Amino acid sequence: MNKLGFIGATLLLVLGIAISMVFVVDQRQFGVVYQLGQIQRVITEPGLNFKLPPPVQNVSYIDKRLLTLDSQDTEPMLTAEKQRVVIDWFVRWRVSDPQAYIRNVGLTEAAGAQQLNRVVRDAFQEEINRRTVRELLSTKRETLMADVKKAVLETVKGAKPWGIDINDVRITRIDYAESITGDVYRRMEAERERVAKELRATGAAEGEQIRAEADREREVIIANAYRDAQKVKGEGDSEANRIYAEAFGKDPQFAQFYRSLDAYRTSVGKKGDVMVIDPATSDFFKAMQGGAPRR
Repeated sequence: MNKLGFIGATLLLVLGIAISMVFVVDQRQFGVVYQLGQIQRVITEPGLNFKLPPPVQNVSYIDKRLLTLDSQDTEPMLTAEKQRVVIDWFVRWRVSDPQAYIRNVGLTEAAGAQQLNRVVRDAFQEEINRRTVRELLSTKRETLMADVKKAVLETVKGAKPWGIDINDVRITRIDYAESITGDVYRRMEAERERVAKELRATGAAEGEQIRAEADREREVIIANAYRDAQKVKGEGDSEANRIYAEAFGKDPQFAQFYRSLDAYRTSVGKKGDVMVIDPATSDFFKAMQGGAPRR
């Protein structure tokens, strides 16, 4: 029984050692084999691999995919005209030489991201110090990003290469620092209010001009209509007088009688009208005194 237990333990030990000597490298990773703390070899191709059992040899992995580093701080930067702006950016990078990366940067992707963040921020600060806000917001942004990428590459490919490649550097947002954003918005609001007042004043002036022109045209139209009406009325009165004269000329006595009746109706045609006239000496009631007119 003891012999069987010994054999079983030995088999388990051998199996454990055999398992510890086998490792698999994923297609998304580099496999780095260490021997007594030193890099013994780097495996770049995916598949099954072998090594000596620990602690003689150990293996670690580094991501070989394209990684993204986003800006992590919001400290403002000064432009050429001393304006405080905040920018958001991102960098696309990958590990290209695991041995150089481990020697000069660190054992993990986080170590590289931390150091790269500092380098990229310093490069942005230097380039933004040379440019105005207008240049940052114009088409020169492309030039700015290209210059920052160049500066970062000079650092990571310098005397002690980091073993990484920089694929792209991009700005996602440029804004004023929060301390001056309120002032900027107030100035914009004041400018919009000034433009609005100017437009309202211009509209009021044009409205007054339109109303004055309409009133003038109204007066002209009324005057022309009154003139035409008086002309027509005068022509009508003239024609009526002609007709009356022609009609009354055929019988003057009847005409005199008709005019007297019209005068009576006009003078005493209403209830309460009172006239004080001496019939003996006044010709006003001559038509009544003389009887009906003859034909």
